[in-house]
Amino acid sequence: MIVQSFRFSHPIRVRWSEVDAQSVVFNPHYLTYADIAVTEYYRVIGMPYPAAFDVDVADLYARKTQIEYHASARFDDVLDLYVRVSRLGRSSFDFCIEVLRSEESIATIEMTYVHANLEKQKSVPLTDKFRDACVVFEKVAPEQ
Repeated sequence: MIVQSFRFSHPIRVRWSEVDAQSVVFNPHYLTYADIAVTEYYRVIGMPYPAAFDVDVADLYARKTQIEYHASARFDDVLDLYVRVSRLGRSSFDFCIEVLRSEESIATIEMTYVHANLEKQKSVPLTDKFRDACVVFEKVAPEQ
């Protein structure tokens, strides 16, 4: 099974407002689903956003997102979003998110976040607390 390396998942039911005339999920909603799942991931590793982050000093910013669609999600489907940190760099990290309906892969989402000081427009190192929380939580150690 595709999700054996994931420890965390979050279910989402597709709502009517998220589908087009053919009852298929409109593509941008996958980013909303990913954002919800990532927020829950932060909470489960003990780093709820934004409370656990010193956002006055530096915050997390989306740098890159890639979505590969495998099948169509439809109105009232229950999707399970499996989330893991696949890479931890000095100031950035990657999420890998698998979107499944039952055991069928609907989409694969890869997201890169950078930890940066917006005022100075410079990246800053991720905190040891965040790095440690990710490493301890994950089934498969993130690439470093």
